[in-house]
Amino acid sequence: MRILWVKADRLLPVQNGGNIRSYHIARHLAERHQFTFFSYYGGQKDPGYESELAKEFPGSVALCTGKAGLDSWRRAMDYALHLPKAAPYAISRFRDPQVAGQLSEWFRQQAFDLVVCDFLDAAVNFPEALTIPTVLFQHNVESEIWRRHADNRSGWVRKMAYQLEFSKMQRYEQSAVRHFHHVIAVSENDRRLMSQWMNASHISVVPTGVDLRKFSADLAHTAEQPVVMFVGAMDWMPNVDAVEYFCREIWPTVLARVPGARFRVVGRNPVPRVRELATENVEVTGLVPSVIEHLREAAVVVVPLRVGGGTRLKIYEAMAMGRAVVSTTVGAEGLDVRPGEDIVLADDAAKFSESVTTLLLNVAERQRYEKAAAATAAQFDWPAVSAKFEAVLELQLPSAASGSMQPSVALAQNQASVTTG
Repeated sequence: MRILWVKADRLLPVQNGGNIRSYHIARHLAERHQFTFFSYYGGQKDPGYESELAKEFPGSVALCTGKAGLDSWRRAMDYALHLPKAAPYAISRFRDPQVAGQLSEWFRQQAFDLVVCDFLDAAVNFPEALTIPTVLFQHNVESEIWRRHADNRSGWVRKMAYQLEFSKMQRYEQSAVRHFHHVIAVSENDRRLMSQWMNASHISVVPTGVDLRKFSADLAHTAEQPVVMFVGAMDWMPNVDAVEYFCREIWPTVLARVPGARFRVVGRNPVPRVRELATENVEVTGLVPSVIEHLREAAVVVVPLRVGGGTRLKIYEAMAMGRAVVSTTVGAEGLDVRPGEDIVLADDAAKFSESVTTLLLNVAERQRYEKAAAATAAQFDWPAVSAKFEAVLELQLPSAASGSMQPSVALAQNQASVTTG
């Protein structure tokens, strides 16, 4: 099977959850099929990145669009100028005529047997007529993330801005998912949400995986120090909201019960709001060479997300390392976990702090969760998960030939607004 995989932004180095998921599945497909990875990115041309991509995926195509990145002030100004437009800002900024032209040419030539659109942001460059079976890989339901942002924001200006983006994103996302021949979601919850917009038979679920060769538990070892840890990219707003919420409403109660406890925020690109959280008992590491050594030191891993979608790879990684995890329901959404057995779920600050405190003080209870967590994560090795993804793709080849390959009118209108916006 000749497969084209299309991704906006760089894949390497593999750091965030979405890229980890994409990398492992793409590697599996590249080993078994004629595989072309198409990566387009902004800024200056980066021969180093393109060389590394070619090593990982021989025959890859990398395109530098030359679009300059925006700092926070310019991004705010750019967003303000975009407010009157119909298209969601988070999507329209990925529109590029070079990319759209290249994709249109490949579709015209019938150069591949199947195309994968990785994330919704790449969808904006796809042609209106999908003459090759094409699958949208939905790592999140983007409009659900914006809805939760709007629900959790204080201050009427920010709340209105998020509500506006939610409305725009929902309109765009509904028409986009209907445009593709098939959609792959990462959780049953995401499938349920998208089933309101399209026939559920056109949506498959492929669960999140974990690299068990890299993340493995030593159940004979439990952390000696009361280190509480959060792991995640610290320039992603749901993560920023999570650690601010934890430090403001949960951590003081934990410290009152366990004075020697330390909270460690591990993740790349901490924004100023995160760096400002650092105190004598809160550490912000920034990018680390490997998260594994940090996880080994963690007594409890916390995932206090209030905003988000898709699934959290970091939870399975922590579980595979045999760490006890306390999460909100949103944080563990879509994962095949058993609350009260292999993970603790807590949706209010009081319960969350009590759960963390109990695991810090009660070693036997913590070890029970550690053992169960490792056993659960062991079921989701990436080779098995990637094989499920491959099976879904193979099913699209005969079905797409008899199905409609024309986009909805709504998508055509949305794409026009993105092009002009």
